[in-house]
Amino acid sequence: MTEQDGRRSGDAEVDEVEVEWTVGDPDELPDLEASEQDEALEQALRAGLVDFELSEEDQALVERGELPVDVGEDVGGRPVVAVVGRPNVGKSSLVNRIIGRREAVVEDVPGVTRDRVSYDADWSGRRFTLVDTGGWEVDATGIHLRVAEQAEVAVELADAVMFVVDATVGATDTDEQVVRLLRRSGKPVVLVANKVDDQRFEADAAMLWSLGLGQPWPVSALHGRGSGDVLDALLEVLPERSAVAGPTPEGGPRRVALLGRPNVGKSSLLNKLAGSDRVVVDDVAGTTRDPVDELIELGDDGRVWRFVDTAGIRRRVHQAKGADFYASLRTQAALEKAEVAVVLVDVSEPIAEQDIRVIQQVVDSGRALVVAYNKWDTLDEERRYYLEREIERELVQITWAPRVNISAATGRNVAKLVPALDTALASWDRRIPTAKLNGFLGEVVAAQPHPVRGGKQPRILFATQADTRPPRFVVFASGFIEAGYRRFLERRLREQYGFVGSPIEISVRVREKRRR
Repeated sequence: MTEQDGRRSGDAEVDEVEVEWTVGDPDELPDLEASEQDEALEQALRAGLVDFELSEEDQALVERGELPVDVGEDVGGRPVVAVVGRPNVGKSSLVNRIIGRREAVVEDVPGVTRDRVSYDADWSGRRFTLVDTGGWEVDATGIHLRVAEQAEVAVELADAVMFVVDATVGATDTDEQVVRLLRRSGKPVVLVANKVDDQRFEADAAMLWSLGLGQPWPVSALHGRGSGDVLDALLEVLPERSAVAGPTPEGGPRRVALLGRPNVGKSSLLNKLAGSDRVVVDDVAGTTRDPVDELIELGDDGRVWRFVDTAGIRRRVHQAKGADFYASLRTQAALEKAEVAVVLVDVSEPIAEQDIRVIQQVVDSGRALVVAYNKWDTLDEERRYYLEREIERELVQITWAPRVNISAATGRNVAKLVPALDTALASWDRRIPTAKLNGFLGEVVAAQPHPVRGGKQPRILFATQADTRPPRFVVFASGFIEAGYRRFLERRLREQYGFVGSPIEISVRVREKRRR
């Protein structure tokens, strides 16, 4: 898509580039309307792809403009498997074994901090999400309460449970306490007898029949022994679609998650919107533990929205302990079910790392975003000046997000949330026709081609929007497209088409020419 690419990278490429562009170059079609020029260009670029190696998925994407159902499957719809167990029974080793790479941190000490909580996994063509719940903190003064609380929430967030027990130690009192909760939950449970490194420990695994959870599957997460058998057993009880994850089906009230670090005013805002004390509000941070849903009529047209007040995210999810850890998991689950998130920022305090982390969590989840700067009525001129500088410095990556200055306590400007939400959701649903997209990118790349690297200049061959919610663009290129140039393309897409309030994703598929 870059006529100038060849001219800047050497005479050897000029003829090839000009041949590919002659058919569809708008300058060569002066008698056509702009839309017809775009369509002609699209057809020319599509025809040019014949010379490149394309997979069946690539072909489907080029022809239909969207990913096949199985490829574009919403991650939120995949079944969720919770890996639970006492500290140091080998949960993280099992997770690493299943996903086929070392991501969960593993050490021979209980309670090691993990890098992530959820992981994408697949087995025998089935995709699912693994949630490493972390080792339960055993509190000598409140073991029964703590184990019950954490196990119940972990199971509630899953479609099935992998219960990991150290076969060399055998069933402990803590294990038996959890077993009773697993039975009451009604969720399918696969019992994993870990650390069965060879046949000498098979008898230890057999002893776990006494837990009453059915067959204990002997596994060595460290060496991989028996992992295939236990995954086969898991697939037998795993549903095709998750009953606990995924966005709310289309057609109902738009679902809005209220997010932010503790004590920024999420519950106060929900109470103000609802017109009643729907949730507990206290100066003590962390009052809200569970997501609270509320149907609320907003706007002049009286539309109904479903708002969810979530627990404040006080630290990285994998660093949270006890009830905070599972409150963070609940918050993540609420975000996955939402369509748009309102992130509240307390303007009376400097923008903190936690604020940035919450916003990044929304962007990573692919949800639409509105930033509400709360407690605006408490600002004086000096604080307002420094706040604007903080926003420019700390939140430079989300200049596309609508901004609303509110006061949850007094209700000031709360009504302005509605147009901001409408704008963000409209962008979240926006689709750009393939012809217009290629015509626009052709002009952009012709004006500012990708830099030459190592004597080569990658060319954009074809582009299409593969999905919405959020908008996802796939670009076929003849070489690697640098991250800086991808950001440039994203910025130009936003300048042209808006996408206010919605993250957009640009993925590049590098394809080589067919060998003749």
